[in-house]
Amino acid sequence: MSDPTLPVPAARRGLVLAICCASVFVVVMDISIVNVALPAIRHDLHTSVSGLQWTVDAYTLVLSGFLVLAGSTADRAGRRRVFQIGLAAFGLGSLLCGLAPNIGWLIGARALQAVGGTMLNPVAMAIVANTFPEPGERARAIGVFGSVTGLSLALGPILGGGLVDGLGWRAIFWINVPVVAAALACTALFVPESRAARARRFDPVGQTLVVLVLGSGVYAIIESRTLGWTSPIILGLLVVAAAGLLGLLAYEPRRADPLLEPRLFRSVPFNSAILMALGALCGFSAFLFVTTQYLQDVRGMSALAAGLCLLPVGALVVVLSPATGRMIGARGPRLPLMIAGTALALGGGASFWLGPDTPLPAVLAIYLLFGVFLGTVNPPITNTAVSGMPRSMAGVAASLASAGRQTGTTLGVALAGTLVASSPARGGTSFTDAEHAVWWLVLAVGAGILLLALLSTGRRALASAERAASLFEDAGRAPTAGVTSGART
Repeated sequence: MSDPTLPVPAARRGLVLAICCASVFVVVMDISIVNVALPAIRHDLHTSVSGLQWTVDAYTLVLSGFLVLAGSTADRAGRRRVFQIGLAAFGLGSLLCGLAPNIGWLIGARALQAVGGTMLNPVAMAIVANTFPEPGERARAIGVFGSVTGLSLALGPILGGGLVDGLGWRAIFWINVPVVAAALACTALFVPESRAARARRFDPVGQTLVVLVLGSGVYAIIESRTLGWTSPIILGLLVVAAAGLLGLLAYEPRRADPLLEPRLFRSVPFNSAILMALGALCGFSAFLFVTTQYLQDVRGMSALAAGLCLLPVGALVVVLSPATGRMIGARGPRLPLMIAGTALALGGGASFWLGPDTPLPAVLAIYLLFGVFLGTVNPPITNTAVSGMPRSMAGVAASLASAGRQTGTTLGVALAGTLVASSPARGGTSFTDAEHAVWWLVLAVGAGILLLALLSTGRRALASAERAASLFEDAGRAPTAGVTSGART
């Protein structure tokens, strides 16, 4: 059943796509743009590594915890309305970030930013899908949307470096305000209101348990070095996270419209996609967290120079994302997933040789591997998540994969920051054992993606997806080729 919405005139569809892409660009970019500003924030606000971790994770933790809720709320209350509220909240949070007098204020403002961001990422995707009714046109629009989200993640450090050096770290937040203001005005003028024909009901217990699991787990990881893994607080948080997970396993199957649809998890490709999404962004965010500080603190680069060193990553995302979509349409997701896993593992392994005096061309060559990884990993993950699923579940499956990415980003920063903070000294030759532990993590994640690529695309895995799909009343199948390019970061 289609959404009860008036069709958008053909001449206006491109404008609606541009509005959605611009809005999501700033949301996704703020995941990575802040990394290059971390040394300046640490110096200006006199904060610890733990404070820097929370500056990143307060944003991604809220995104991962409320992404699915925001999407289902928009289906009920109206997508344009929720999109506008999200833009306003994101803009206000950005303004407050730029005015932050201390690290606590900055972390709180980042959380407000993320509240707005949860209403933009999945909702913008739904608006785009609803605006382009013809399947081929919709696939191309989703491809543009997916490329923009991947590109924004890669370009964040480059743009951030220029802003930090030219105007100071606060400018990376202030730049969002005029973009959001323009998007708000254009949304009111050009984006039509739409709702789902049948919206999923709110699941307050499931939502609370998800936030409890993620919040307790991430807090325990970040504060473990300061308090110790045997601290009563850390142990208590881990117990709370475990109890929340058990609660989800017991409660969600009893819901008519659960937040986490249990029947989806009977599909091997879907489970693999969630694990790959979590691992992929965990590995990349760990790389980004360590790299921006390595380039500035160890090699003594400016923020702009550090950002430009990551230009190969962004360039490869631009080149490889469209090619990856075509490759999936022609040959399926296995090959790009294998390329992504191999590139990440090689990047992690090669990073063991990074040091204060490593020749810059060698450093940039290693970063090319991470660019290959980011340019090939997102579209096949979304494709794998929705493979064989009925149309009614394709959006939920893709949203959960997106939530897996945000959770991976949160965990990657938490783990990398904890490992780096364990180093007895910072800078210079201390870029050894603690950072090597991060590269072991990245290497292991790459190997895991490679293994899951083989596991999730075999005959038995695809058969499990068919069996899971048969559990739903809607027997229609999601068109994998039309969704492949629309990976949400």
